[in-house]
Amino acid sequence: AGCGSALAYRLASKASGPNTIFIGPTGCMYVANAHQFLTSPYAVPWYHTQLGGGGAAGVGTAAALRSLMKKGKRKLEEVNVIVFGGDGAMADIGLSGLSMGLSYDYPRLLYIVYDNESYANTGIQASSTTPWGATTTFTPAGKVNRIGNERYKKNVALVAAAHENVKYVATATLWPPLDFMVKVQKALKSGGPSLIHLLTPCPKGWYTAEYDTPNLSRLAVETGLWVLWELDNGKFKLNFKPNPRKHVSEYLRRQGRFSHLAQEEMDLIDRSVEEEWKYWEESARTEKLILP
Repeated sequence: AGCGSALAYRLASKASGPNTIFIGPTGCMYVANAHQFLTSPYAVPWYHTQLGGGGAAGVGTAAALRSLMKKGKRKLEEVNVIVFGGDGAMADIGLSGLSMGLSYDYPRLLYIVYDNESYANTGIQASSTTPWGATTTFTPAGKVNRIGNERYKKNVALVAAAHENVKYVATATLWPPLDFMVKVQKALKSGGPSLIHLLTPCPKGWYTAEYDTPNLSRLAVETGLWVLWELDNGKFKLNFKPNPRKHVSEYLRRQGRFSHLAQEEMDLIDRSVEEEWKYWEESARTEKLILP
């Protein structure tokens, strides 16, 4: 209950429609469903690939469809290929494969990174997208290390934007839901490979109430910690600007994984967010992605 990744799967499937093939690298959304019993909760084709195999599986599926259509063995039609993988499968173990997949020219090939900011399927271990200060089973806050995770979060969308062949890159979360759904449709119609980096709150790993998932998604955006933007064929657009921006403590205090942080650490995070937003605002002004 309250699983952000499951809610995201529902929104993505509604946005993409019935002519879609989903590929699921090993992760929460593979194990949480009954695929091992030769059945599926999805109304469209879905298949599992290994943890680091999402990038290659997406390219292979798109290539197979193109080949079959060229040979007349399948009717010529538009088929969406969506690889829906977690931060472990896409930002860490499968990053090289994802980079490879983004270098091809296949249209309607979309990679969605559902980011619950940990290896949530195997016990809430830290990943490269775990934010600074979060406690995980690999970075527990305690007497020796009071902060918890001391690494900074990887921005997968910026990594994708560095690939010249990518037509569409965006970030999203579960709030507002139509923002994510519209971005799925834009990505599939962009004419080339695309990526959406999606923040998905996780009650189990974030130590939050199950009913609070949509509200956490909203607060992530309203505090500026999660920036909603898109890069459409090289044109940058900021989708939401919090005005006024809420202090990050309104978001972090609702999560048990940050309960050990003192106000001074939260103020430090807030100042870093304020500084980072200068680059997002300049990017929006020039319609070009400007990196910090």
